[in-house]
Amino acid sequence: MRRDQPPLGFHVTIGMCLKTVWIAACIAGFTPRDAIAQNQPPQSINLMDVLYVGAKERTTAQNEDKPFSISDELEQLGRVYKNGNDETLQELWLLGRYNGQYHWTEANTGVDDGYETRRFRLGAQAKMLRKLTLHAQMVSGSNIDPFYDGFTELWAQWAFSPELALTIGQQKNRFTHDRNVSSRYLNYLERGMLTNMFNVDYTPSITLQGKVDAVTYYSGFFTNATGRDIGEAFVEFDSGWSHITQIYYDLGKRIGMDNVTLYGSYIHSDYDQNATNMNYFENGVSGAAIVHKGKFALVHEITGGLGNENGNATGINLQPSYFLNRRWQVISRYQLAGSNGQEGLTPQLRYEQPAGFEPGDRYQAGYLGLAYYVAKHRLKLLNGIEYANMSGQEAWTTSLMVRFYFGPHSGGAFPMNKILPLDYD
Repeated sequence: MRRDQPPLGFHVTIGMCLKTVWIAACIAGFTPRDAIAQNQPPQSINLMDVLYVGAKERTTAQNEDKPFSISDELEQLGRVYKNGNDETLQELWLLGRYNGQYHWTEANTGVDDGYETRRFRLGAQAKMLRKLTLHAQMVSGSNIDPFYDGFTELWAQWAFSPELALTIGQQKNRFTHDRNVSSRYLNYLERGMLTNMFNVDYTPSITLQGKVDAVTYYSGFFTNATGRDIGEAFVEFDSGWSHITQIYYDLGKRIGMDNVTLYGSYIHSDYDQNATNMNYFENGVSGAAIVHKGKFALVHEITGGLGNENGNATGINLQPSYFLNRRWQVISRYQLAGSNGQEGLTPQLRYEQPAGFEPGDRYQAGYLGLAYYVAKHRLKLLNGIEYANMSGQEAWTTSLMVRFYFGPHSGGAFPMNKILPLDYD
């Protein structure tokens, strides 16, 4: 098959997304324009009408003299339908994500630079029958090559109650708070070095999650491999298995802060030679404290990985940030990690390894940057500079990033978009 020809899976993906929208629309008995004008006869569907139907509904209901807000417009971008009185279909979204980034790394081991389309995803999500959520999201390869590279997510969730929801299908594996934060809300070039070493990604799984009083929990069992052939991933369980449990505990206003949240997580991976994910450490533990007061926030996480032939590893990840105003935020991060093996730590895949970094046993990195929120997390521009040292190998990396997404907010066990306050003048 030619590299530039979309494979059969791509056509299946697009077909599934469109079919999801069409079936849900038929079940609800409407065309997308009906969500705007229920009493008018059906008309031909225009893509922009579909994407902006939520914005049009809101604009009609609001005062026409209200100033235009790109944040408000993008907040509804992709919402095809919403009707709280409909017992069959309550909400239907199209969704997408684009993460583009440029980096330039100069190290005493070499130089590397380049622009990369880091993430490009398209899909749909429907909420039905008051308790059912269906989610499908395809992903492209690096630099959108190939255009179709399988699914990141393909799952169904049944919410028995706020305390218990069951999710089955390909979904995100959530170990460490750093990993748990969706790339929708990520403010760095990449997640932390030790976080990435666990190689935690999307695989077929069964999970339970819910909220009981101040505790938000998440737990599940996962396969250790996935790929472009999602059907094969769902039926061939020959890569081993993993288990993850995590808990967030909301302490509320403590120690003079606006909010304090504690986090704890454990992972066990019984992987084999066919594993493509969660195949570095056999066990891992992680604990974090997330605090914010006014315009200041701090995430402090400690992570440990055990059971790799190259050695065990432990590390800390500090992420202080400060809002200068509603648009601008100062972002920083400090990482410190160590291993009892000489090659127990693996440098960052996308910018340190291409610049010649080799594995080592000590790692430090400091990052400082600025985030500019065009429309909160839905559209933002980022830039930063990072210094890293891996067992005497030194590198400086500068980066420029654009992050954009449309569709619903992250459905994770912890409301990732609420971690940092954005409503300051």
